[in-house]
Amino acid sequence: MPYTLRAMFPAICLTLILPCYPMAMAADPAPAKDAKSAEAPIERASLPSRSQEDTLALERQVPKAEQQQLQAGDQNFLALWKPANADEAKGAVVIVPGADESADWPDAVGPLRRKLPDVGWSSLSLSLPDAYIDGVFARTADTPTTGDKPAADKDKAKDAPAKPADPAASAEAEAAAAAEQAAAQAEIAKANADKIFARIDSAIAFAQQNKAHSIVLLGHGTGAYWAARYMSERPSPAIQKLVMITAVDTGTDTPSLLEVLPTLKVATADFVSKDRPVPRQQAQDRLNASKRVKNARFTQVTLNAIPGNAAMEQEQLFRRVRGWLEGQ
Repeated sequence: MPYTLRAMFPAICLTLILPCYPMAMAADPAPAKDAKSAEAPIERASLPSRSQEDTLALERQVPKAEQQQLQAGDQNFLALWKPANADEAKGAVVIVPGADESADWPDAVGPLRRKLPDVGWSSLSLSLPDAYIDGVFARTADTPTTGDKPAADKDKAKDAPAKPADPAASAEAEAAAAAEQAAAQAEIAKANADKIFARIDSAIAFAQQNKAHSIVLLGHGTGAYWAARYMSERPSPAIQKLVMITAVDTGTDTPSLLEVLPTLKVATADFVSKDRPVPRQQAQDRLNASKRVKNARFTQVTLNAIPGNAAMEQEQLFRRVRGWLEGQ
């Protein structure tokens, strides 16, 4: 290599290295920043509850004139109101949907609330709260795993001698935990029932404000359970009739529908479907129970299945409900 090139070689290398140095210095803090951000908990937005989603959908789909915001305790809820298409209404039918059903549910709830006003009955269909205290299904932050524990704690736990379990103490702890869980579930069930009853109270008050001289409480599915239980625990002289359509128990709440029905003091119609084995068996049990207590005000009506024609099934239900209401 010529002397001149050998002399310039160190300077050339230095010239190539120096521009890279600031970039390397700027890149060094990045791992610490990334580690810090990775340690921060991820905040997730709360999911809307089922009832909130149903309310938003109904507000978009149902005419504004039919929407009513009612008050139950410290909460507002949506109800769908259609006054009777008559100069003098025969009364008002308060409709209680079943679990996971909206105030305009296509099975029984929606068709009845739309058709009853044409035969002289005002209709008021309710939105029910979710079966939780706050009605909100929130995503919770991920909890740290046991892998985050310091190594010293792991070694200490590993070296600790195992203590023999005391059977009596274990049984006592399990019993205490079970009792605590049962009490918590009972409190949740009571809070849920109180919220549903508050909405029915509000609906009855609204119907009375609109000069409904006769009020019918109508429940579909588990809504029939809540309607019957309401009439058992909070009998109202304003309600003269109870209609249950494909009634089923909630599966968790007590007393059961079979226990509630003998306590009712109003005329009750129990509409059942032939093609639903489980509700049909429960319906037979209800009919037998009514015979044992000689409840002459209990009537069971069997609906025929019309496979492949849902519209005709809904029309059949409407005619049977109308016939029973006008025959009382």
